[in-house]
Amino acid sequence: MPGTSTIHQFLRAAHVPYSVMPHRLAFAAQEEAAATHVPGREWAKVVICFIDGEPVEAVVPAPAIVNLERLLDLAGGNAIRLANEDDLQRLFPDCEIGAMPPLGPLYRQTVFVDAALAAEPEIVFNAGTHRDAIAMRWNDFVKMVNPMVGKFAEPSLDRVAEYRLDDGVLGSALAPAKAHRRRRA
Repeated sequence: MPGTSTIHQFLRAAHVPYSVMPHRLAFAAQEEAAATHVPGREWAKVVICFIDGEPVEAVVPAPAIVNLERLLDLAGGNAIRLANEDDLQRLFPDCEIGAMPPLGPLYRQTVFVDAALAAEPEIVFNAGTHRDAIAMRWNDFVKMVNPMVGKFAEPSLDRVAEYRLDDGVLGSALAPAKAHRRRRA
């Protein structure tokens, strides 16, 4: 794929050491972390958002999700939305959909990284495909990308807990699920 050569050229030009980690085909961040034998807390999941109409890269650990309100506050913006597949194809034409690396300067985008990833010595992320990853030291990533770091990740909801009975046994998937709604102030 042509995107990987662009990504490697960018990394070489930044003069940072990195490793390429080929792995079995995987699409979800947790699957990709498992395929590379990397703890999910070190796998950088990239979520593309638009803040006030400008694309940004929100980077969180694989098991986490982006709290859009917190990200919007961190960015100091007024409006936020998630990118759709058409946006991803336009913004990352050299990458497979969902396999974008958190290399904002390469794509002229601001990068926001959750503080949990910043606490790890190494960061691992997609290399433009669902079969390749890149690993590097966190400090080298910071020198190259200059991300804004803040707390905007939150744990993913445990959907299995919705179906637990009082005795701890899982109930039927047909059982009514509890609503997970947040009130806005």
